[in-house]
Amino acid sequence: MIKKIIDAIDERIGIRADIKEQLTEYMVPSRMNFWYSLGAVLLAIFTIEIMTGILLLINYIPSVKEAFDSVALITGTIPFGWLVRRVHVLGSYLFIITLFLHMISVLFMGAYKKPREIQWFLGCMIFGAVMFTCLAGYLLPWSQLSYWATTVGTNFPSSIPVIGGFMVHLVRGGELVSQSTLSRFFTLHVVVIPLLLIFLIGAHIFAMHRTGVSNPPWTTDTTKIPFYPKFFLGDLTIIYIFLAILFFFVFFFPQIGFPPDTLVRANPLLTPEHIKPEWYFLGSYQVIKIIPNKFLGISLQGVIVALIFLLPVIDRCEERRVWKRPIFASCVIFAVVAYVVLTIWGSYS
Repeated sequence: MIKKIIDAIDERIGIRADIKEQLTEYMVPSRMNFWYSLGAVLLAIFTIEIMTGILLLINYIPSVKEAFDSVALITGTIPFGWLVRRVHVLGSYLFIITLFLHMISVLFMGAYKKPREIQWFLGCMIFGAVMFTCLAGYLLPWSQLSYWATTVGTNFPSSIPVIGGFMVHLVRGGELVSQSTLSRFFTLHVVVIPLLLIFLIGAHIFAMHRTGVSNPPWTTDTTKIPFYPKFFLGDLTIIYIFLAILFFFVFFFPQIGFPPDTLVRANPLLTPEHIKPEWYFLGSYQVIKIIPNKFLGISLQGVIVALIFLLPVIDRCEERRVWKRPIFASCVIFAVVAYVVLTIWGSYS
């Protein structure tokens, strides 16, 4: 019976041909390794984030009066609600870390070079959208930490001459973080940015299939083999390893992502001591703290972001082997180390 249904579907839309084209007939370099599986890991985590986000939406109420209580209900009363919330929060952390590793591997392997510039541009936009959706989602529990961290984060544009105040007002929907801010961030986190991410990820995968997977720069072997079964099973193995890491922290280190101030209802009249944004913004936050002029600190980071985005246009050299690009490799290593140091510094300062 099942076979007849599949045959009927295949007769009309040719699904078997599509599966064959994307798996057994899709050719990839034979020398691919762990780093090439990070894209599949990101796709798996993104799927988990969408699924857990939908489950959280069933009981979440986007209201300043009821948001905190609804999150407490999910965590403490709804069966397995605590598990869904932890997976969603820690999954977002793992997503950012994996995306960071994926972009670093692309830099070192020179996979952003022609003809894959469009994939790099799309990847940078995905990274920016992920960071913004994490910022938007951070406010939704309406806890003391999320409220004041959002207050600090949304105040950054205020140092921009002429339009700074307007930008802060636009983001918050008023002078202060309020119901308008929560409604804006809820819409962005739940609808706008997820749809944008689905489009960007789809375009990224489409571009990758059009240009093909880049051959590793450390080998001259251009042999290609079918994606299925070897690399398909390899991707599954790496995905399971990352999921094992995720659930290890979910079950054995539940306090990660849930410091004490996340368990207290937001109080706009009581500012906590040493309030800071989430860890993935600490590096940026620390730069602004150590540079006396806030506008200069934001501008500097804006220039760095622009340089990273336009890297395929700036770096026109065809050489992809990192050991043949010592200056570039040194700059990337310095940038990564600086980001890590600033993040650690920001967490303790």
